Amino acid sequence: MGGVLALSGYPRVPGFSLGVDPVRFVIDTLGKTAINLLLITLAVTPVRQLTHLNNLIRLRRMLGLFVLFYALMHFLTYIGPFQGLSWHAIVEDISKRRYITIGFTALLLLIPLAVTSTNKMMRRLGRRWQQLHRLIYLIAPLAVLHFWKMLKLDYRQPLLYAGILALLLGWRLWRRYAPRTALTPAPASARSARYSVPKSPEQA
Repeated sequence: MGGVLALSGYPRVPGFSLGVDPVRFVIDTLGKTAINLLLITLAVTPVRQLTHLNNLIRLRRMLGLFVLFYALMHFLTYIGPFQGLSWHAIVEDISKRRYITIGFTALLLLIPLAVTSTNKMMRRLGRRWQQLHRLIYLIAPLAVLHFWKMLKLDYRQPLLYAGILALLLGWRLWRRYAPRTALTPAPASARSARYSVPKSPEQA
């Protein structure tokens, strides 16, 4: 491909190689980095809840923007060096190849999350901001599925990503539906008082 020929003329760095297909190597590396950062972004909340390090929440916005950056670079490398800006081939790929359709959908869904990531947009949207940013729970499975469908033989990495994603989403489901007492066990003094002091309607 034209992209491979373009990169083959680059000066070689000792101890570093892009392999026999440099464009594919770059595309894969950028895509995996985006998925890694996406899973790390989803891991912030469980880690914060387990460690009570509430300042970790400040990392989510930065990590989310990095996810979009690497996903966008992944896509730009595909349409540029890989497809040589052949828009007919790009549109045909997106419409006919399922894994590219899935990946492109995930990329499009990331854009409104990045655009509304500022404090001003959070205040402006109010509750709708949280509803919008729940799209991350759709984007993450789409990204993992995109990676899974892209591979032909070796499914070990996609299975690993799928397992990590299942744990992260499963934790959220458990936190959402588990009994409150299972999440925050009361101290001994509170437990003993529970049997001697009747609850008010607000506490019931």
